[in-house]
Amino acid sequence: MKIVKMITIILTIIVMAIILALPLAFISVLFITPNMYYIVPLFIAIYVILVVLIIFKTLGWTKYKSGKKSFYGVTAMIIAVALSFTASGMYKQNLDSLEDTEVDLHQYMPFAPETKTVKLEEPVTWKLESNLPVIDGATALYPMYAGFAQAVYPEKEYNLYSSKVMSNMTNIAYENLINGQVDMIFVAGPSAKQIEAAEQAGKELKLTPIGKEAFVFFVNSKNPVKSLTINEIKGVYSGDITNWKDVGGKRNAIRAFQRPQDSGSQTALQKLMGDEPIMDPPKENVIDLMGGIIGQVSAYTNYNNAIGFTFRYYSTEMVRNEKIRLLQVNGVEPTAESIRSGDYPITAEIYAVTAGSENPHIEEFIDWILSDQGQEIIEKTGYVSIGK
Repeated sequence: MKIVKMITIILTIIVMAIILALPLAFISVLFITPNMYYIVPLFIAIYVILVVLIIFKTLGWTKYKSGKKSFYGVTAMIIAVALSFTASGMYKQNLDSLEDTEVDLHQYMPFAPETKTVKLEEPVTWKLESNLPVIDGATALYPMYAGFAQAVYPEKEYNLYSSKVMSNMTNIAYENLINGQVDMIFVAGPSAKQIEAAEQAGKELKLTPIGKEAFVFFVNSKNPVKSLTINEIKGVYSGDITNWKDVGGKRNAIRAFQRPQDSGSQTALQKLMGDEPIMDPPKENVIDLMGGIIGQVSAYTNYNNAIGFTFRYYSTEMVRNEKIRLLQVNGVEPTAESIRSGDYPITAEIYAVTAGSENPHIEEFIDWILSDQGQEIIEKTGYVSIGK
């Protein structure tokens, strides 16, 4: 009988523990996002305390003063451990959130004091004095076309967001071009949606290749994986490969970050994937700003599982975050030399894009960009010129 009673007690405890676990698991799945994982120890502590209470009640220990003291002691110890883990998690989360990986583009403004924008050493062969084309473009390309403006535009201040030389994200730059608010933009190639928007507006996008750049993938510097093949990258972003152990890493689930639709880097990913569908990411894995995706992958909380993508120059020259590492693709490092030689397998052309501007200087401007001086600015900025 004692054995039967003991088995009954054990089964009762197990059943009650399972019943308690279900609502806690349900709440965790629905309401705890990856940036709130630090509160998980508190949920575990609540669960353990309730299970301990069931054990004490079932065994009748709470009837005695010593039993109550033991329960309170165990509870206090569990809470202390949970709070220590939660505090540590909050501290690490705050460290991640304090990391600002967005680049201050003001330091590249043409003619600004101590600007980082490159300059030509010899007199410019073509110059504008009036009727300046309004130019816009991708964040990562602003240092390059700010260099163009510094070479051929009159010397004055050009506000970063409302002047003849602006910088917006790729999708906004395309919108500005299609809506006739700017004359020319410097960007990666358009998405299918952007091409459709131009057609609906009765505009034809004219793309002139002016340079080359590498589309790169990166991981946290603590991740042991150093190289992926193109097929492995496609597997990760299609959802077929979900664990780093499948590509030579440790046994950790892969957290693959993406960018919003119509951003330059997301469009580059879509072109790489071709007909292979990209998995639908959780909302928290879609990062608005290009610097944000670098910040997420470099974050302490994502050191063992994250992967992201961007363009080489932006990550290596503008952000310079030492907590990420660019991956080799098919065993080739993404460098200016490997882009130039064609050895790096994922390169993208940089375009000057127009859509029927009435500005009389557009064609001359593009011709100058394709000249030795324009191509020199592209090379000195850090990109690869189109003719090399």
